[in-house]
Amino acid sequence: MRSKRWTWLAWPLGSIPLLVVIWRATQGLLGPDPAEVFVELLGWWSLVMLLVCLAMRPAAQLLHLPGLVVWRRTFGLWAFTYVSLHFLAWATLLLGWDLSYLGQELSKRPYIIVGGLAWLALWPLALTSTRKARRRLGRNWTKLHRLIFLALLLALIHQSWVQKSGYGETLVFAGLALALVLYRVWKDRVLANK
Repeated sequence: MRSKRWTWLAWPLGSIPLLVVIWRATQGLLGPDPAEVFVELLGWWSLVMLLVCLAMRPAAQLLHLPGLVVWRRTFGLWAFTYVSLHFLAWATLLLGWDLSYLGQELSKRPYIIVGGLAWLALWPLALTSTRKARRRLGRNWTKLHRLIFLALLLALIHQSWVQKSGYGETLVFAGLALALVLYRVWKDRVLANK
């Protein structure tokens, strides 16, 4: 699998959930509280894209398809896009950009603060996702991009606090995240001992 040939494919793949969510919204298929469901779906897909981004390196190694590694950046940018849309939809549809109401929401719902921190942790990653930024930052680029693990942890906490019907989904997300992190730690140790 040649990376340059298939790099473009990650962009349309990442857009499919967004197009489906928008289509469902325009067709009135989001239930009795469409604004809340719209916001929730964007948040859910943010976490999925974050996990997909982290899964690209193990997938490339395990499937012997090195070209998948280049998809990490694209799905990382999709994760940032989805979480930004999640925030904008929340601020517009549920908050109405009412700053006085924001203060009340933050005091009653700390998961908003945790979600906001996860979003902020992704900003430096999105801003330094270019090859030029990687060259300019050198080894510091890798250190900076470890923020993805902080963003993932905060996103998992946010998702677990938002969850209204049990913790099954949260446990699945957390299990996948733990497996990806443990694989990375194990693989890094194997490479370091060679």
